Amino acid sequence: MILPGGITRVYLATRPVDFRKGHAGLALIVQSVLGHDPYNGAIYLFRSKRGDQLKCLVWDQTGLVLVYKKLEGGAFHWPKPADGVIRLSPAQFSALIEGLDWRAVRAERRPRPRLAG
Repeated sequence: MILPGGITRVYLATRPVDFRKGHAGLALIVQSVLGHDPYNGAIYLFRSKRGDQLKCLVWDQTGLVLVYKKLEGGAFHWPKPADGVIRLSPAQFSALIEGLDWRAVRAERRPRPRLAG
């Protein structure tokens, strides 16, 4: 897994992007379309039109890192295309990268424990 240490914020752009775009083009989408700062250390995920490819953009304090993945013989699980962005948990991100249905990954919420005493 390519994840800089301590990354917990992962954002998925819900609308497909032109996959000819590189670092600068995707950073511009993060800023102008998603309304985020592309240099804030979060991971930004982008999907291809066919859904079988994804790009990850992240600032690692020294430069913009662009990771590209194409699934062989399948497609990633994506939400319906719409304007906006979805925040994913690190577990959902890991499932998405593996080609699994990340929407099935849910944190089990437990009641807050009571303090003894």
